[in-house]
Amino acid sequence: MKLRHRICGALAALAASIFVGTTTLAQSSRKLSESSPHGQIVWDTYGVPHIFAKNTAGLFYGFGYAQAKGHGSLLLHLYGESRGRAAEYWGPEYAATDRYYAANNVAERGAEWFGQQSAEMKLYLDAFAKGINDFAAQHPDELSSEAKRVLPVTGIDVMTHWERVMEFNYIMPEQRALPANTPTNEAELHMPNVLESPRDEDGSNGWAIAPVKSANGHPMLLMNPHLGWAPSYQTYFEAQLSAPGIDMYGATQVGFPVLRFCFTDDHGITNTVNTISAGTIYKLTLSGNGYVFDGSTHPFEIKSRSIKIRQPDGSLKEENFEVRTSVHGPVFTRKDGSTVAIRVAGLDRPFGIEEYWNIDRAEGFTAVEAQLKRLQVPTFNILYAGKDGHILYQFNGVSPVRTHGDFAYWSGLVPGDTSENLWTKVHPYEDLPRVLDPPAGWIQNTNNPPWLNTALPLLDPSKYPPYMSPISLSLRSEQSALLLESKGKLTFEDFVSLKLSTRSLMADRLLPDLLRAAASNTDPLVKQAASVLAAWNHSDDNDARGALLFEIWAAKFAGAQFSSNKNYLHPWTMSDPLGTPNGIKDPQQAVSMLADAARETIAKYGAIDRPFGDVSRFHLGNVNLPGNGGFGNTGIFRVITWSALSHGERTPIHGETFIALVEFGNKAKAVGITAYGESSQPGSPHQGDQLQFLSEKKFRPFWRTLAEVKTHKESSWSF
Repeated sequence: MKLRHRICGALAALAASIFVGTTTLAQSSRKLSESSPHGQIVWDTYGVPHIFAKNTAGLFYGFGYAQAKGHGSLLLHLYGESRGRAAEYWGPEYAATDRYYAANNVAERGAEWFGQQSAEMKLYLDAFAKGINDFAAQHPDELSSEAKRVLPVTGIDVMTHWERVMEFNYIMPEQRALPANTPTNEAELHMPNVLESPRDEDGSNGWAIAPVKSANGHPMLLMNPHLGWAPSYQTYFEAQLSAPGIDMYGATQVGFPVLRFCFTDDHGITNTVNTISAGTIYKLTLSGNGYVFDGSTHPFEIKSRSIKIRQPDGSLKEENFEVRTSVHGPVFTRKDGSTVAIRVAGLDRPFGIEEYWNIDRAEGFTAVEAQLKRLQVPTFNILYAGKDGHILYQFNGVSPVRTHGDFAYWSGLVPGDTSENLWTKVHPYEDLPRVLDPPAGWIQNTNNPPWLNTALPLLDPSKYPPYMSPISLSLRSEQSALLLESKGKLTFEDFVSLKLSTRSLMADRLLPDLLRAAASNTDPLVKQAASVLAAWNHSDDNDARGALLFEIWAAKFAGAQFSSNKNYLHPWTMSDPLGTPNGIKDPQQAVSMLADAARETIAKYGAIDRPFGDVSRFHLGNVNLPGNGGFGNTGIFRVITWSALSHGERTPIHGETFIALVEFGNKAKAVGITAYGESSQPGSPHQGDQLQFLSEKKFRPFWRTLAEVKTHKESSWSF
């Protein structure tokens, strides 16, 4: 614990020489503003911080301070979770997760990773943490008492949080290793669990446009991550970071000290969650006090661990437990009594923060690719577009080298009794799928496997190991490609217009057949439903009067996940990847589903043709506006996953978050939004203040020059 809460003496001294010293924490903001020795943060009218620092360490300091202002209680909560001490701070509901992180050595590894950083990067991480601490000291009333239990934080916390999110939220989250409902049959055991989920969870869209596809020869880039809307490790924070030789703009997840979605005047990168199998769950065969491996019984390595759990009276109860480890990794007992071990790739990759930082401030594609080749970021597709005219799709991450099996095999429970299944190496950069400067001049990714990210012909999956990624394509991915193919050379206005599409490809594919089948039906309700759908423009817009009915019918036709192929006449096929699935196998059954959907729509929404935005609401705090956008698996590019109906409305739980559309001319031009706003702090005016743009399908310009920022200034603070 002493290691976790220390700052190395040399680094502390260096930090004190660069920033406002610890003795100045009680000084007023006015006095700090007057002195202004190291930089300034200017918050614009949407609460976006523009950090202008005199050196790089000051930039990290200001970024930490700004994140604490926008999301202080959330940020500290996240760091408490990453420490594996959430139960100590907040109670027994966090105990299971603390045990999981303890078993995986998350806190210890975070400290080790911090120790492996360069002296420069250690300084930056500590500076980011100091910015958080200083905000907390200056504004204690703005943070919850529960969150302040985590203070103070250090650079080790920043690194540990990064490790936790990358390795144990993205690659091997607790709910994957230890699901609440254990699979009950062999088919379920090998069901790929990182393909599109029922609601396109953890999804994103990304586009890169080359000069040959651009009307004025300027490359363009779309950043469009889709994650949860509830405050969590998935929450995005928008910022501008400017210092000598540095001027970058973009967004990252709360608690990260570098931008994961970033553009400069030189280039930009965006990320989407990829279909990579970077972690393995092994099912062990127990024998005596050990497990069977290669025909003999091996003993578990056993270590004692402990966590503290806060009791209702505020006291702490210590819980001791044993952690078993096999040759594969830490061992767990699932709810069904089975024993599994998990193996996570990337635990030897401590330089992911540094890799993003170097990519963000690089100049030119060659410099960016040199960083990508390090493979320190363990997952994500990465898309690049730059002023130099290059565009890139990279299937990035740590993909284990295996001797056999396909993606489904390695995504399920893998037999752990043989060394043939125990991987020890990962593929180098050169082995991974990528698309560089395709002739069509465009690249897209919407969490689809790497085989179709530009115009046909696609990458040949047979040239890659079958375990590297599945062979599939969602309707959202098809819609993404078809939108880009629908126009020739794109103006920036075209680019923006395509991004705003709420049109359902599933509706385009199926409604003609459904309406033909319904035409001869005599049921008045079917006729009414068919009339509503015939008048609908297939888009989930605020005023759409057929979208709710279609959504309910689509769930009946293609299952609750909108992803079953069984009722299509022509299921999806690799030979026609952008034309299938299509057609209705049993038209009369589909009409019967329409009658059921009509009754359900009336019962649920009060009318068969209720406007979509009447019940689909962008509602945060005091802001409550008509919503648009829908489920990605119906082939909608503008993803909004709606909650269950409550008090007559449903609200987003996932989908459009940070959106940026960038054109790289002499100077980068960009528009976008952070959908839910820049703050999760109670009472903040920047919680939901950008929903108007989302509701009206508009964007705001990104202000980047000091003159622009000061023209639209809400407040400022000098440090």
